[in-house]
Amino acid sequence: MTSKFMRILVAAVFALSLSAWAQTAADNAATPNAPSSASAAATPLATGTKVGTINIEGAIFNCNEGRRDAEALSKKLEPKQAELKGVSDEIEALKKQLSTQGDKMNEDAAAALRKQIETKQKAFERSVQDAREEAQGQQGEIMQRVLGKMAPVIAKYAADNGYGLLIDTSQQWPQGPVIMAGPSVDLTTQIIEAYNIKSGVPAPPASAGGTKPAARPATSPAKPATAPAPKPATSNPPKQ
Repeated sequence: MTSKFMRILVAAVFALSLSAWAQTAADNAATPNAPSSASAAATPLATGTKVGTINIEGAIFNCNEGRRDAEALSKKLEPKQAELKGVSDEIEALKKQLSTQGDKMNEDAAAALRKQIETKQKAFERSVQDAREEAQGQQGEIMQRVLGKMAPVIAKYAADNGYGLLIDTSQQWPQGPVIMAGPSVDLTTQIIEAYNIKSGVPAPPASAGGTKPAARPATSPAKPATAPAPKPATSNPPKQ
């Protein structure tokens, strides 16, 4: 996903989740005998005065549920990654052939090879874009699903601990609004721990290299270098 898209998605989902949670709490308060959600009815809106920060993306992809789903998505994307890597290698091999043998080919053969590279390059770039968009969409689904359930946990933690303002630090300045924030005001770890308890999802098995924060699944292999520029036509007369 593009970082701009992710910021918009996070902000929209978080705002909608908190709004829905607050509305449910208000409805339950107005009708005490109505069926209620314990998480929504048990906690008032945050009215404290403390200010804290939270890395929303970090909380989503490093809680047990987010790590589990991100790792599953990475595994799901591996065949497509391998396919695109194979096409990329094929294009690079053709470019190397043109670079090392192009001056020994006749003009028709060289032109045909350049055309082949150009055609494969364009098809590859379209495939990469399609794969990236598909992966971004599935990443967005993970974020939306987890954040929708995490938002009430964040609101409850803020209310219980006297926070009136929480700032998202998912994007570093200047992409994000926060120039500097010390670890003493960061609540990401506390939110992750609280959500892990509420979700009941166990931690994914540690990898061979040891545990580490989850990373988002890669969306595409590196694009191959651009095709070499066509060589100018020689001044030699055409062969009879």
